[in-house]
Amino acid sequence: MTMLQQTSRTFYIPISRLTTKLKEAVTSAYLCMRAIDEIEDHEQLPDEQKVELLYGLHDAMLAPNMPEATKQLLEPYREVLPAVSMQLPEWALLCPKSIADTVYRYTAKMSKEMAEWVEAKWQIRTEDDLDRYTYSVAGMVGELLSELWLWYDGTKTDRAKAIAFGRGLQAVNILRNQKEDSERGVNFFPEGWGHKDMLRYTRRNLKVADEYIADLKEGPALSFCKIPLQLAHATTNLIAAGGNKLTRDAVLKIVNKIGG
Repeated sequence: MTMLQQTSRTFYIPISRLTTKLKEAVTSAYLCMRAIDEIEDHEQLPDEQKVELLYGLHDAMLAPNMPEATKQLLEPYREVLPAVSMQLPEWALLCPKSIADTVYRYTAKMSKEMAEWVEAKWQIRTEDDLDRYTYSVAGMVGELLSELWLWYDGTKTDRAKAIAFGRGLQAVNILRNQKEDSERGVNFFPEGWGHKDMLRYTRRNLKVADEYIADLKEGPALSFCKIPLQLAHATTNLIAAGGNKLTRDAVLKIVNKIGG
């Protein structure tokens, strides 16, 4: 939970409120995927090494000796990668055994798709490209969460809406981080798109995410999803008004309004 708090202001609170079994599964999934994401985003690691490592992690996560294979693959990067990435085998082993293979499969899939995006130099020319990218890094997370809800208490969800939930949250990050991304030579806006176009894309996906939430019955899935979605809406409105990042007080106000 300490690592989770260090790596995600958005998800720490809703995850911390889950019951033990579900908390272990969601925490494991989040930290595994965050470990992969930190490799893709690493500013000092050459792209060739990123690609080799990410493809290697795809295979290692699916291997029968997953912990050992993953640890062996990461070891040469101990002085380069952040702790959340180096501890990937630990996050994987945290997951309850009955759902672990699902978490490993999605982590492997994300690692492979991120390797492909590094190879493609994150070139996003069309809205279809943007849809594929936001699926790879976040829509897939919404899809995995749907499997976790079903595993935990039989909650069935619309997968397309679950993907839009993740995609909408990622679109907010793209809007918020546009300046920083540009400074490192990356542009996630399709060709010809401006700020208003990305705002429309973000709001369109968040609207579908609202429908996803509306379909959920009372329970852990609904309680979990409400918080990041409302934070995403609030951040989008702030960005549209010329701001960028919610203050800690604003975040706490939203969280308290939703669930205390």
